[in-house]
Amino acid sequence: MKVLITGAGGFIGSHLAERLVELGSKVKVIVRYNSRSDWGLLEMLPKERLGEIEVIMGDLRDGDAVRSAAKDIDIIFHLGSLIAIPYSYIHPRETIETNIMGTLNILTAARENGVEKIIHVSTSEVYGTAQYVPIDEKHPLQGQSPYSASKIGADMIAESFCRSFELPLAIIRPFNAFGPRQSARAVIPAIISQALTQEYIYLGALLPTRDYTYIDDVVEAFIKVTKSPNSMGEVINIGSNFEISIGDIAKKVIAIIGKDKEVLADPKRIRPQKSEVLRLWCDNTKAKNLLGWEPKIGFDDGLKMTVAWISDNISLYKPKFYNV
Repeated sequence: MKVLITGAGGFIGSHLAERLVELGSKVKVIVRYNSRSDWGLLEMLPKERLGEIEVIMGDLRDGDAVRSAAKDIDIIFHLGSLIAIPYSYIHPRETIETNIMGTLNILTAARENGVEKIIHVSTSEVYGTAQYVPIDEKHPLQGQSPYSASKIGADMIAESFCRSFELPLAIIRPFNAFGPRQSARAVIPAIISQALTQEYIYLGALLPTRDYTYIDDVVEAFIKVTKSPNSMGEVINIGSNFEISIGDIAKKVIAIIGKDKEVLADPKRIRPQKSEVLRLWCDNTKAKNLLGWEPKIGFDDGLKMTVAWISDNISLYKPKFYNV
C-alpha cells in the first residue's frame, strides 16, 4: 500500500507508521512544520524504520499542501488534530480550525486524488459523559469541550462526504490508548513520571473513569479497518470493554513501582464542572463483529510495560510541570 498518515508525529501515529513500514507499506507522513525540523515522536523510531518514511512538513489547514501530499496515495489515515482538552480551553479557535478545516482539506484531497480508502480517526470524547454503559456507536454525541465539539464537527463532515460523494471512508473511534512514547499530556504517563521522581503525585479529578487499550492493540485495529470491506461507511468503537478510574490507575502505578506515594489534588488540572467527562466505557461488539478485532494485551500487563519504558526514558519527561 501507498499510505499517507496525518498526525504521524504523535503517539498513535508514530506507532502506526512504524508498524506499516514493518508490513511493507510505502509510508508518507505529514508533520506540522517547525523551524527545528522536529518530527515529534517519529524520531524515536529505529533509524532503519525512520529512513523508509517520507516526511512532509506542513499544516493541515493548508489545502494546497494536503492536496499535494495525497497524490498517488492508496489509503489515508487521518489522525492529525490538536487533541489536548486543556489546550482547547485556552485556544478554542486554533483547535476548531485545525480539527475541522484540516479534516475538510483531507477529505477534499482524497476525493480529488481518487484515494481508495480514508480512515478518519475520531475520539471517545465525542460521547461526553456516558448516558448509558457500555457506550456503543449509537450513543448521543455531546460537545463538552471545544476539543470534543471540533471532533464531532470533523466526524459529521467525514460522514457527509461518504454519503454525498460516496467517498470510501470509515470512522474509527478509539477510546483511551496508552503505552510507550506517550507524552505526559495523557494521564497515565503523567502519573508514572511523577511517581518515579517525586514524593507526591499531582492530579485533577480522581473519580472519572476511562476505557484504556494498549497501543499495539490500537494499531492492529487500524490495520484491520483497512482490510475490512465491511467497515466502509461505518463508525467503529475501539476499546477494551473495561473501565477504570484515574484514582485506581494511580494506585496500580504506585504498587508496580513499589514505593509509597501520596496523591494530591491540583486545582489547575481540574476541568470546568460541566466539561468534565465522568465516565467512558466502550462497547467493542461492533469491532469484534466487523473487524474480528479485540484487544490481546490486558490493562495490567500494558501498564507494567509502560512503567518500564518510561522508567528507562524518564529524561524525556518533565514531571514537575503540568503538560497542557
